[in-house]
Amino acid sequence: MAMLDTFPGSADLRDPALVNAGLPPGTATPVPNGPGPGLLTASTITGDKILNLQEQTLGTIEEIMLDMSSGRIAYVVMASGGFLGLGEKLFALPWSALTLDADRKCFVLDASKEKFDKAPGFDKDSWPSEADREWHVQVHRYYSRPPYWE
Repeated sequence: MAMLDTFPGSADLRDPALVNAGLPPGTATPVPNGPGPGLLTASTITGDKILNLQEQTLGTIEEIMLDMSSGRIAYVVMASGGFLGLGEKLFALPWSALTLDADRKCFVLDASKEKFDKAPGFDKDSWPSEADREWHVQVHRYYSRPPYWE
């Protein structure tokens, strides 16, 4: 599990028992429609596991890709397979396809392991072009999510 990089006075915000513990009111608030806080540092979730609904580990969060012009998360990069980084495949996952499971400190994706046989993926030496808007549309469509910019 990834170590939490915190800012002064913060706690592990994924632990529901610690949300707002000892912090000024309004510092961290639970997400209205789900467990956990509304704000986390990106480094907090890098390395976290991604499980499916069958509780199988699909991979881990490798990177979080930001659209600098809009300030939105374009997608999450999940690393899967391989050993010690060799043979590992990377997958782009729409942020909206992931659900935080604060109790288990992981994310859940409604996808079987078999779905990744045909999923849009890439290797560490061949990342997708940021300018390829159609690629982004295909990734979001594959996971039945609207593009992040809509």
